[in-house]
Amino acid sequence: MSSPEKRPGDEATGPAESLPVVAPQLRALRRRASLTLEGAARAAGLSAAHLSRLETGQRQPSLPMLLALARVYGTTVGELLGERVPDRDAVVRAGDMEPTAAGGWTYWQAGVSGRGMQALRVHVPYGSQGDIVRVHPGEEWLHVLKGRLRLRLGDTTHRLAPGDSAHFDSLTPHRLAAEDDGGVELLFVHTLLQSPTATLCLGPTPGETP
Repeated sequence: MSSPEKRPGDEATGPAESLPVVAPQLRALRRRASLTLEGAARAAGLSAAHLSRLETGQRQPSLPMLLALARVYGTTVGELLGERVPDRDAVVRAGDMEPTAAGGWTYWQAGVSGRGMQALRVHVPYGSQGDIVRVHPGEEWLHVLKGRLRLRLGDTTHRLAPGDSAHFDSLTPHRLAAEDDGGVELLFVHTLLQSPTATLCLGPTPGETP
């Protein structure tokens, strides 16, 4: 008699003592998404039996599993792990937006941490980072506030003026550059599901080789 077929990610990862909150969260978020065990497992590339073991705490999910389940449930890895952002952090005041430099850009954090979306106000100076190609998981939306932006998506170049916006899959290779000497100012939102590749949206950090 043949053994049940294994799906990618079905390998045992040990008991979940170190992440006790994950099991009930997985079950609650699946139900919130109105998904059956079989449907959620299929969408995440797991077997129903393995997802059941994750939900009952018999197995501990790996990071790839958490990323896959977060996408299926329309949430973040942080929420899967039980993290909560206090209500008082829902509003970010202008005076609390400290400028930060990264890879020649200046940006202001316009949203709170621990969310599936990151919102930024960004200043891109002329001649900075225009030759760096960025590719990473998620989606991006940007809106030009001031100046003109040259946006290259794959093999197509777009020129955006103040008031123009763009929304694209950030797995599409993309480049951003200012067209004017004074640079360009943007509102910028991206979804990365708590991925460490978030820094790629802002270019390399000082001292890092592109």
